[in-house]
Amino acid sequence: MPFDKAVSYPAYYNKTLINQTKLIMNTTGILKTVLAVSFVIAAFTVFSQSQAKPSIAVVSIDTKGLSVDNETMSNIVRLELEKIDKFEVLDKYDVTDIVEENDIIPDQCFGKNKVIKVGTLLKSDKMLTGSAEKFGEKIIVILRLIDVSEERVETTSVMEYLNVQSEIQTMVMISLNELLGIPNDPHLVDLLINYNLPITSTKTTVNLTGPRIGATYALGDAGKRLQASKNEGGYNMFPITSMFGYQFEQQYLSSGDFQALIELIGAVNGLESGNFIPSVTFMNGFRFNNTGFEFGIGPVFRLVKVSDGYYNENDQWVRLKPDEEVPAQYQNSIEEAIDHRGTLQTSLGLVVAIGRTFRSGYLNVPVNAYLIPRKEGTVVGLSFGFNTSKRPKL
Repeated sequence: MPFDKAVSYPAYYNKTLINQTKLIMNTTGILKTVLAVSFVIAAFTVFSQSQAKPSIAVVSIDTKGLSVDNETMSNIVRLELEKIDKFEVLDKYDVTDIVEENDIIPDQCFGKNKVIKVGTLLKSDKMLTGSAEKFGEKIIVILRLIDVSEERVETTSVMEYLNVQSEIQTMVMISLNELLGIPNDPHLVDLLINYNLPITSTKTTVNLTGPRIGATYALGDAGKRLQASKNEGGYNMFPITSMFGYQFEQQYLSSGDFQALIELIGAVNGLESGNFIPSVTFMNGFRFNNTGFEFGIGPVFRLVKVSDGYYNENDQWVRLKPDEEVPAQYQNSIEEAIDHRGTLQTSLGLVVAIGRTFRSGYLNVPVNAYLIPRKEGTVVGLSFGFNTSKRPKL
């Protein structure tokens, strides 16, 4: 063996040993990393299991006097429980299978003991049962949350609602929130809760603020003056004149089906004849919301031009001019009448109205007939309008 190769052998050996040592150290580091990751995953799994949502099941909700049956009500409760996302809600088909296998009738499963028995069979943490019943003009919803393992009623919610059956799902949502300590929207509660005091609600309030369109007909001398030619001081209007306006209203009393309100109607008449006759009406209105009937009474103010004059032997209107001498036979017949050549004055009258509101979904169509009695000529009219009720956002 050459001397130089013999000398290089220990160096080669040392290099190999160093490489093997590094390999062992790298392998040990990888193992430590794998073990650390495994520990984190195991810890996360244990934590996730500890944070798992408790299971809950609904067998049946008892209903009486409502448009929905027990099964539909139970489905609504399950749906709202799913939305709350605090429980793992057992599927209704799984619940039905277990119930049928054990010869249990769902519509007889409302008592605590029987509900706990079903909960044990389902291996559910919680059970929810209750009832919804129409009682007079109220809907009473009772919900009970039962802890299966402790065999006790954990909490109970009893809520009284107005009889608005189209909002059953909203009532269930409010009751579940109350049961589970979740804050409710106060405005939404005000709409449906049955208080002893008068409140504003979907049942006790119909707001008919909106446009009005109609027609009027003036009788007697007032009608003649409006239809007379302008040469005679009239307005040359048609017997029936148009009316375009807008109604504002504000409720000041609501109790049950009865509603009292203040109405303000601004309107313009006579546009089809080229005339502009404004009016403002204030009314104290009374409305019965179930039937849609209403009536009101109040003052009406109009701006009209009038002048003094008399009717001659031909029943023609003669306007008095300044410093004009009145014939002796007409001196006791001087009166004030409508005359477009006269001075602008405010005319005050009393209006009496009756009507009914027709509804289609959230569309309201009020139809009203009104009467303005006056000695010189009564005015009768018919109007209708429309508006849409504002549904609260859920």
